[in-house]
Amino acid sequence: MFRILCIYGRSLWTTGHEKVKLQSRLSPSNSKTALLAVRTILFYRILAFNRDSCHCIHPVLPLCWKGAQLNVQTKEIQGQSLLYLAVEPDNYDPDAEYPVVILLHGYGASMSDLAGLSPSIHSTGYVFIFPNAPIPMQAGLGMTGYAWTPPQDSGTEEDEVNSQEMLEILFDEVQERYNVEGGNILLGGFSQGGMMTYRCGLTRPDLFAGLLILSSRLPTDAAITDNLPEDRNQPIFVAHGTSDMMISVNDARRSREFLENEGYAPEYHEYEMGHEINQAVIDDMVVWLGNVLPPGPEN
Repeated sequence: MFRILCIYGRSLWTTGHEKVKLQSRLSPSNSKTALLAVRTILFYRILAFNRDSCHCIHPVLPLCWKGAQLNVQTKEIQGQSLLYLAVEPDNYDPDAEYPVVILLHGYGASMSDLAGLSPSIHSTGYVFIFPNAPIPMQAGLGMTGYAWTPPQDSGTEEDEVNSQEMLEILFDEVQERYNVEGGNILLGGFSQGGMMTYRCGLTRPDLFAGLLILSSRLPTDAAITDNLPEDRNQPIFVAHGTSDMMISVNDARRSREFLENEGYAPEYHEYEMGHEINQAVIDDMVVWLGNVLPPGPEN
């Protein structure tokens, strides 16, 4: 229990002044204890949010996952542009071909925030990448969080462009590191991470097999809406809470309407929840992901 808390617990509380090197190997026999520890830590992290920017610092995640097993190894990697966590199957074979899932955290969180989702999605069939946003910010309670775009009225359009450029460098780096071809990668994100997913992903159907949008909305600036590709068949999964106080469900509905009017066919789900990720979201997301980007080799 102590080892699990140190590896996963401290990483979930990592601040800008603390770096926890993650090189863990947790077996299925530890999964129940590990899940309880991780879920408890995540539950109590949900303490603060920035109402002006309308993005919750941390998603509320379910306290348990069905069938999750922590037989993975987690690495902290300083990339060319961004720091990120890589979650690989415990028996990862560099000569095998694994599809890659890249998930972007929300405003004020960090790369560790969504990493616990990986074993719940699939414990052996994917490589998961969790980038750390480049803009540091004070998240309250002495913690440092990170953002893809700065708080309202405190940044410039260049900050947003820089984040996108850094992610594009990361995408190239991940492709090279894991020898993964375009079309075998899925991009997703929660809240502000979902906005960046729209921004980076809609224009690259050649690279991303699908987009996963959790409690977010579509930015409506011309950089996106005027540069949509001719190929509008990219699968998009959208999940939103009807009681979301950070990003209204009406924003998600308008995003869906825009996408449908532009020729996309998003798989859209609403749930009786707030600004969070609950078990129902995970269940639907796993089915969709398995159809859009089937898992790789079982080890």
